[in-house]
Amino acid sequence: MISRNHRIIQNKERKRDISYLTNLPGAAAWLQIFNADLDEPETFAAAIEGCDGVFHMAHPLDFAKKDTEEVKLKRVTTALHGILRACADSKTVHRVVYTSSISAAMFSATDENSWADVEFIRSLNTFGGPYTVTKTVAERAAIDLAAELDLDLVSVLPTWITGPFICPSLPDTVHISILMHLKESSLVHVDDVARAHIHLLEYPEAKGRYIVAAAQFTIQELSRFLSAKYPHYQMPSPDLWKDVTAVKSSGLSTKKLEATGFKTQV
Repeated sequence: MISRNHRIIQNKERKRDISYLTNLPGAAAWLQIFNADLDEPETFAAAIEGCDGVFHMAHPLDFAKKDTEEVKLKRVTTALHGILRACADSKTVHRVVYTSSISAAMFSATDENSWADVEFIRSLNTFGGPYTVTKTVAERAAIDLAAELDLDLVSVLPTWITGPFICPSLPDTVHISILMHLKESSLVHVDDVARAHIHLLEYPEAKGRYIVAAAQFTIQELSRFLSAKYPHYQMPSPDLWKDVTAVKSSGLSTKKLEATGFKTQV
């Protein structure tokens, strides 16, 4: 998504129903849709031309491992290079806010200096591992290329995003939270993630990476909360998750983001 006139880019090969966007209040006057393709990075230039800031949010989600890591990394980094070069060539983009993930700081994460150990993640061969690897490699590539292009780039690292959604399909992060695949983690509301992107685009001194996190929880706490709030739904027995390998992203520091004046509201 690109700032000024609320421009949004969609995959040009997917003729999806985007009425949930075009029917938003004010969309007719303020929203522009551009077609582009990650495999053809030059197709992003038209949407970026004349913009003040860019929100880079495109990243293939492939928890099912349909494509190899090599294929995914090539798609992501090729598109990333084209998009960032178009931002630099525009001469109008003053900042890119890059959407990374807490995955890129997993296992050792306490603050923004933490990075996921890619080789260790690969060795685990666990659920979501390829996604973690590609997010980590892509964010490092974004930071390095932005420095090469003298482009101001800030990274947002949200934890598991939840909350209401307007798209017609269930977002993967919400689906995973509902399935209780996480034994101990952190949730953040989608509205706060959106607000953090806008805040970091507009905050003059923003620099580097920013963790966006809110509520810490264990799977037991989440189960009790959902049971109390939605008693008509049957929660799974604790026996079902006793052998689930813990994926921890708790104990995270959000001090850097809070120091900019940002506070989660939801």
